[in-house]
Amino acid sequence: MVENITRQSGSDQVSVELSSRRTGMSFQRTRMSADRTLMSVIRTSLSLIGFGFTIFQFFQKLRDAGTLASAAAPRNFGISLVALGIAMLTIGIVYHVQFMIGLRTERRSMTEAGLIHGQSHFPVSLTLITAVILLLIGIMAIVSMVFEVGPFD
Repeated sequence: MVENITRQSGSDQVSVELSSRRTGMSFQRTRMSADRTLMSVIRTSLSLIGFGFTIFQFFQKLRDAGTLASAAAPRNFGISLVALGIAMLTIGIVYHVQFMIGLRTERRSMTEAGLIHGQSHFPVSLTLITAVILLLIGIMAIVSMVFEVGPFD
């Protein structure tokens, strides 16, 4: 009786193999989905950083030209938008890294259990690299805005 349970027919082996491949591909789809989520965070953060920097620069130039007596409120609003963009991007990067570590751990344990094939690897995320570069640019922008130094002054 036990032999009948453990012995698989040819069609059962094919079914198990197909299921294993589909599960392996689902990890790739999940990874790509996580990249798309990070891209959404990048897009929103870039909008906040860019818009905040533009507001700051516009009113700063008006003040420097003598058109406005004080540009403190728009200056603070611009700095706030850039800070919000940086905070959102930082949280998005941390979430993405934690999610990918969990996904890789789950994939490794399923590969070791023989449930999926671990032949393909997860490539380096260009989206994550882009997010980190944008974060550095955002930090340079806010430092330039607050301390009036740096490349964006």
